[in-house]
Amino acid sequence: DVERSRGLGDVYKRQDQEGETSTRRIVAAKAPLHPLNKCIASIGLLCHIIVAKYCDGLSLYGIEKMLSRYGGTITRTAMANWVIRLSSELQPLVNLAREHQLQYDYLQIDETRVQVLKEIGKSPHSDKWMWVSKGGPPNKPVVLFDYDPSRGAEVPTRLLEGFSGYLQCDGLSSYNAMCTQVSITRVGCFDHARRKFNEAIKAQPKGKKVKASLADVGLSKINALYRLERNISDLAAHEKYQQRQKIAVPLLNELKLWLDNKAGETAKGGLTYKAIYYTLNQWSTLIAYCNDGRINISNAGAENAIRPFAVGRRRWLFCDTPAGANASAVHYSLIETAKANGLSPDDYYAYILPRLAYAKTVEDYEALLPWNVKDTIFKNSEKS
Repeated sequence: DVERSRGLGDVYKRQDQEGETSTRRIVAAKAPLHPLNKCIASIGLLCHIIVAKYCDGLSLYGIEKMLSRYGGTITRTAMANWVIRLSSELQPLVNLAREHQLQYDYLQIDETRVQVLKEIGKSPHSDKWMWVSKGGPPNKPVVLFDYDPSRGAEVPTRLLEGFSGYLQCDGLSSYNAMCTQVSITRVGCFDHARRKFNEAIKAQPKGKKVKASLADVGLSKINALYRLERNISDLAAHEKYQQRQKIAVPLLNELKLWLDNKAGETAKGGLTYKAIYYTLNQWSTLIAYCNDGRINISNAGAENAIRPFAVGRRRWLFCDTPAGANASAVHYSLIETAKANGLSPDDYYAYILPRLAYAKTVEDYEALLPWNVKDTIFKNSEKS
């Protein structure tokens, strides 16, 4: 016999051979909380979708087709909804990561195009932008993505509010207002200068060269700086600073003298002319890396952080809505920050999603940042 108890579970009555009656109460355990309330997707499925799209570069359409081969009937519309909802739950982690990033005094920033079809007041084919910043303490590196339809000066001003120190970026004028602040030192990117000389060389007529061109000479002088950087890459910051003062500074002085002398010898408007004058116009920012051994000769750190986004963009092509673009920024931020801290994105998302719904305080969210969960995830991997 079964009697329904008031909210306490089912009570089962059993009579033994002697005629005595015993009762047992069965109470169901509470189901674990889910980061998305009333969502049919399991934690494992959410992890698979996020990592497949933002780490492996697959489109939701492609994921839908892959799941259908295994009998799944999940539409890309449903997956897009989960991705956007989940980004809202993960936003506190990104906010805390930004605080850590801005506390350190060296930051790299860059931007790349993204197509968003339903941006209010913008044509579907107009350029919108995904900004990426890389910084934070060496033991807590942070990579953050931010979507904005604008490339104007107000964007880096908003993103970097409260930052002071070295800001490494390209020659984009949007950074000018930010870098006029006394607390910020602008550092240029020698990759851009080297790239312009390389473009001038590629544009030269094919065939046997009698002598090296101005572009060849300029590139060789810049390459000497890069050879030094490769040779000292494993040194501590203070040792790098010493080697740069001893070797790089004389090379830079020689390069500057050569640029000044050859600037008037090039045809105005040509690629070599543009390469020389770009380098001269950016000179004060290009040589700033010699002031601190922690600074890189180029902005490659930020540009490399953008690469996974650029690879994925070739497949999924566009974002439908600003909400989707902002959700992408959140997931790219957490995935790339996890990778920068030596974590597998699969392991990181599988760890934080079951715990996300239980996070209520700042301390709870802080505990889920990559550098705070790294040791636990590594220990769990060793046990398994």
